[in-house]
Amino acid sequence: MPEAKLKLCVPEPQHGWSDSQLDSIAPCLERLSAIERVQWALDYLPGQAMLSSSFGAQSAVMLHLVTNLKPDIPVVLIDTGYLFPETYVFVDELKTRLSLNLKIFRSDLSPAWQESRFGQLWQQGVEGIQRYNQLNKVEPMARALHALHTGIWLSGLRRSQSSSRREIKIVQAHQDTVVKVHPLADWSDRDIHAYLKAHDLPYHPLWDQGYVSIGDHHTSQPLTAVDTDEETRFFGLVRECGLHQPERF
Repeated sequence: MPEAKLKLCVPEPQHGWSDSQLDSIAPCLERLSAIERVQWALDYLPGQAMLSSSFGAQSAVMLHLVTNLKPDIPVVLIDTGYLFPETYVFVDELKTRLSLNLKIFRSDLSPAWQESRFGQLWQQGVEGIQRYNQLNKVEPMARALHALHTGIWLSGLRRSQSSSRREIKIVQAHQDTVVKVHPLADWSDRDIHAYLKAHDLPYHPLWDQGYVSIGDHHTSQPLTAVDTDEETRFFGLVRECGLHQPERF
């Protein structure tokens, strides 16, 4: 891809990436393709790059797209211990097929220990769900960012996924030393399907059973069991788990 095109998305001065600098290049990044956005991040953002994946319904797209450009990039999976059996199989299949440099992070407390101490937090309303997510998702991800010396966090979030993600930017500051990059931010479900088909990549096995958002087995429901997409996770009480909310870190 033309290097000159990517350089247009670098602010002056080229050292340091403040919120205002990231905002200043937003229009330029909107005009780039997803592959160009990833390449731009790898070329011009400081620090080590990391790709997070839930290995959810359409995760194969980001995994394939990014590892084609950087095969050895660490791929972080936050394992709560409550993922669907099909998810663990899917992880193993994609790890082998795409030769992923998989890094798995978990809570310091095992699921059994958590239930012994706190009960089933996901059954304890919004506060319980938020505490569960903090223990099993946010804190392990914070450790992952630190352990991998992450400066660039690549994520497959898309604006069309939910109302809470409608305004996500291509790039945004996550913490003082971490820039979050969403190369697929403007992709539709049709774009995702076209990419999967073009590269002969699979959906998550539960997709065919009506699961459009796949997380833990105790808080994920098929779309056929609820009225709206928003209700397929966390009983409709919470939409975001906290991983993509910098204030939770």
